[in-house]
Amino acid sequence: MKTALENTRRRAKRVRRRLKKNANGRPRLSVHRSSKNISVQIIDDATGTTLAAASTLEDKKAKGSNVEAATRIGTLIAERAKKAKVEEVIFDRGGYLYHGRVKALADAAREAGLKF
Repeated sequence: MKTALENTRRRAKRVRRRLKKNANGRPRLSVHRSSKNISVQIIDDATGTTLAAASTLEDKKAKGSNVEAATRIGTLIAERAKKAKVEEVIFDRGGYLYHGRVKALADAAREAGLKF
């Protein structure tokens, strides 16, 4: 029987495998969600570098891990992506379901001008 961690990692691998087929050279917007915080980074898989990152650990107003904090981090990552001259990304939700905090982060990033 698989553990919950093994199942989560399998889901994340499955999502990333599909993303690599559809990426077409776009950087990846990767989300990590924990029980206390949420973080996101834009990764260029061709060079293996992080272009921009944001987390609730660095933003005093977006402290904690709720939908409001995820929304603030979504707008923050979109602003930082514009500074890094990134306009189009592919969304990597990892092994997390697309609802709640993950969806709020994605919607806020879209509203702030990031295309995916």
